[in-house]
Amino acid sequence: MYDIKWIRENAAAFDTGLKRRGLAPLSDSLLALDDTRRAAIAKAQASQERRNALSKEIGKAMGAKDIALAEQLKAEVASLKELQPALEAEEKAAKAELDDTLAAIPNTPKDEVPEGADEHGNVVKSVHGEAPEKTGGRLFGQNFAPKEHFELGEALGQMDFERAAKLSGSRFVVLERQIARLSRAIGQFMLDTHTEEHGYTEVMPPLMVRDDAMFGTAQLPKFREDQFRAGDDHWLIPTAEVPLTNLVRESILSEEELPRRYTALTPCFRAEAGSAGRDTRGMLRQHQFEKVELVSITTPEKSAEEHERMLACAEAVLRKLDLHYRVMTLCTGDMGFASQKTYDIEVWLPGQKTYREISSCSVCGDFQARRMDARYRPKEGGAPRFVHTLNGSGTAVGRALIAVMENYQNADGSITVPDVLVPYMRGVTRIEKA
Repeated sequence: MYDIKWIRENAAAFDTGLKRRGLAPLSDSLLALDDTRRAAIAKAQASQERRNALSKEIGKAMGAKDIALAEQLKAEVASLKELQPALEAEEKAAKAELDDTLAAIPNTPKDEVPEGADEHGNVVKSVHGEAPEKTGGRLFGQNFAPKEHFELGEALGQMDFERAAKLSGSRFVVLERQIARLSRAIGQFMLDTHTEEHGYTEVMPPLMVRDDAMFGTAQLPKFREDQFRAGDDHWLIPTAEVPLTNLVRESILSEEELPRRYTALTPCFRAEAGSAGRDTRGMLRQHQFEKVELVSITTPEKSAEEHERMLACAEAVLRKLDLHYRVMTLCTGDMGFASQKTYDIEVWLPGQKTYREISSCSVCGDFQARRMDARYRPKEGGAPRFVHTLNGSGTAVGRALIAVMENYQNADGSITVPDVLVPYMRGVTRIEKA
């Protein structure tokens, strides 16, 4: 969400930011809407001021016993009073049109974000490790063609898409026995890592939120079709970013309270309305999935540093799992709606022989804070300022499960449990067909 006053004072910079997003200039049309709003406010104020002045004149006329003048003035007051609702409605409509237009405009990217139209414009920031099959075609020292996760899971009899479809339709899965436990182990391991080693506060938030919360993190109104409605008043959360970030909505924190760092392991629900025909096989794109979310609330001066820290925290869990991955700096055409800058972590999947996103870490500046009215009071004094918000996956549990299954698979179809997960698996070191 933008401050129209800032746009008025920085119209060229605003349009340049939109151009980098692949959008046409909007400052002229926005300022015209604001002019209409300001004119409506001025008309309403002028009407009210005239009524106030007339009231004084009526008093003077009554004091002078000029009844005719008093009645004339009263008639004008009545006329203005009758007109007032229309003036207020005009002002309200002008404000709503401006607010609705502003709410549909994405955040402007930071200057250092690479320009590009789509994912092909993304830039490699770093690479960790080496893909197992790139070392002589061997996967953990074994010569065989790696399978995809759904082939492994179905062969083990512990991953069932057909029965899930009977229950819920497409893009759902039933996990059983050791694979179900492995999924739970991954989530708990990540949550423990972020709370015990990275200083995040664990939260168990509601899984349903109201319109205001979804608007605050910018899922609404633009991405309404990607969400699941829960009755008339709530939405199922698409990510724990929504409730965690909104924990500070409509509040003024002290600077000493910042940064606030929250994490949560929750189910997430997405309609995937724009992904018809994509990743229909397996667990890569599900309507329901689990994710460990990371959210930071900080000052403008610290948000860039916090972004790098959040990325490092997400990377840490993949390093502990000994997975090969790369970090991509997303270009202007591939960034999320609310983001100023985004890093994607892409893990290597041997079965697909490609990288797939497993985490996305974004800094949003004050974009979400303005929508939530989340501010802080600087320690040196002065007026409250908007906080900066950041969010990231630490990481997606389902995709981490896929990565573990494909990278730790064996020639006989069994799956070796990564050392760091063995305690969470109660000593189980290998997943085999029951």
